[in-house]
Amino acid sequence: MKALWTEPRVNFDGRFWQLEGAAMEPKPFQKPWPPIWFGASHPAALRRAVRLGDGFFGAGSSTTAQFADQVRVVRDALVDMGRDAARFPIAKRVYIGVDDDGERARRRVADSLNELYGYFGLRSIEAVGVSGPPDACVRALREVAEAGAQLILLNPLFDEVEQMERLAVEVVPQLCSLE
Repeated sequence: MKALWTEPRVNFDGRFWQLEGAAMEPKPFQKPWPPIWFGASHPAALRRAVRLGDGFFGAGSSTTAQFADQVRVVRDALVDMGRDAARFPIAKRVYIGVDDDGERARRRVADSLNELYGYFGLRSIEAVGVSGPPDACVRALREVAEAGAQLILLNPLFDEVEQMERLAVEVVPQLCSLE
């Protein structure tokens, strides 16, 4: 990709992909190329993310505890490879459902996640989601931040417009007051 982003024509003979005289236009606005973020979970893939990438993005399908373990591997790899941790951002996608009725929120998040990931054979993964009243969501998101997320992508699973409004008014301001 870096060659395609910076060179007019590219030849590449890789294990899975081969290119002959390939071009990509338009070239990225960011020079020499946009930051490359990796998502991964296996320790070898996390180390590869540090070696080749510019940031790590934890999957929404991982729990906060799994993400914390991944962050430890990433941080260790940054030290091992002599990379500046301050220049390697870490983020996490969080599936979320804000509802004053905590049980209804949990059920709706669980149903949405089962629908989203059921195709891939993943079932009963509601533990990856954050749900409940605003204060419960804030507590769970603080845990994600404490696990190492410098950036958090909030991904509502239902009633998107209402959820975005509730996040903007009832959840995010409480998180921003931590700074």
